[in-house]
Amino acid sequence: MTDELRPVHLAAHFPGVNHHTVWSDPRSGSHIDFDSFVQLARTAERGLFDFFFLAEGLRLRERAGRIHDLDVVGRPDTLPVLTGLAAVTDRIGLIGTINATFNEPADLARQFATLDLLSNGRAGWNVVTSADAFTGENFRRGGYLDLADRYVRAADQVAAVRQFWDSRLPCAEDLVVRHSPQFDIRGRFDTPRPVQGHPVVLQAGDSADGRDFGARTADGIFARWWETAEQRRDSYADFKSRASGFGRDPEHLKIFPGVSIALGDSQAEAEHNDYLIRKGQITPQTALALLSHVWNRDLSDLDPDGPLPSFDPDVDRPALVQGQSRRNDAGDLAQRYRTIAEEKNLSIRELIIEVSASRTFVGTPRTVARALSDAIQDRQADGFILVPHLTPSGLDEVVDKVVPELQDLGVYRTEYPGSTLRENLGLPPAGLLPEADPAVHRVGAPANERGVA
Repeated sequence: MTDELRPVHLAAHFPGVNHHTVWSDPRSGSHIDFDSFVQLARTAERGLFDFFFLAEGLRLRERAGRIHDLDVVGRPDTLPVLTGLAAVTDRIGLIGTINATFNEPADLARQFATLDLLSNGRAGWNVVTSADAFTGENFRRGGYLDLADRYVRAADQVAAVRQFWDSRLPCAEDLVVRHSPQFDIRGRFDTPRPVQGHPVVLQAGDSADGRDFGARTADGIFARWWETAEQRRDSYADFKSRASGFGRDPEHLKIFPGVSIALGDSQAEAEHNDYLIRKGQITPQTALALLSHVWNRDLSDLDPDGPLPSFDPDVDRPALVQGQSRRNDAGDLAQRYRTIAEEKNLSIRELIIEVSASRTFVGTPRTVARALSDAIQDRQADGFILVPHLTPSGLDEVVDKVVPELQDLGVYRTEYPGSTLRENLGLPPAGLLPEADPAVHRVGAPANERGVA
């Protein structure tokens, strides 16, 4: 890579069974067999990706009391899958989404320290929060957390986990002590210190509180890909500015939007392939389910090949969909849908296909590679988390065709620069590394040395 160009970083997302995947495609495989996880992770590692990423769900989403898709809930638990992948990969990072609301610091510290040890320094934690009672019903503290407190707990959770990572083993004198509104901890860690000191921490919230939490705490942001380049530049700059405001080097906060790709030998072929993907994503039942979310009414008895409903969305009744954010723009969106359907004479399913998002990057391998690089040079992102529509073969074309083009442009590595995830992301060491002076958290030490909140 040349000195003048910023490098492109890539990561891989293993998708769930939802309207973002085309599970009916003959090339689509199992979302639960371990071989599928292995294939996608090894493909990403062959493409020199920074990390393999698993999202998390804690309860199956319901629409009018019925389950329509499994999303990421109906598959094996995240951390055992990543631990298994540590044995069959060598360099790629392994990042798992684990909820900060319904877990305890000692457990999380132990689990991610173990993953980091078994993978020789490739572990990462994507921190998410939850405040809805529907999800909480699966847990002892169901619905207990106010929305305003979710990032208060998350920040305290990450700080407590890092205290455990920094404690010594073995050491009879060493205690982890933390007294705060969320946790009252006085104990000893029972796992060796992680290889990276602190495994990499990602965050994915986009509210003002979420952005502050990420800018203050995380190593990377799983970001939204905004509609315009100006919005993406503004969002990128906002994260970096917040990081600076918290006294951090903004280059140590990596912005990774989630994106998708449709390829073809020509632009026209790529656009046709993009349409076929959207058509495969939107089954008749899915079209009705997605429209029901906007209308906040059960529309399953409508004909998906018929017209939009003549009545307006019901914004006053309780949310029809549980486990997914409610649409606050339902009235305006319904009017937009009606205008598009009338102008183009579209049925319900045709409309949902029409308004469904195209792949983020559509074109030939060369033009897509240039577009990826241009976005990085323009400071719209530091890297990309690729979300394929097929499992587990959805990244094959990208690795075989786009990665060589990126390398030809001089913006992509030809080998991994380091052995740990932190090294490959260009992040500095964090916390107390195993060979560092371990004199921390001693009983009787001043509170600021023990990390007491």
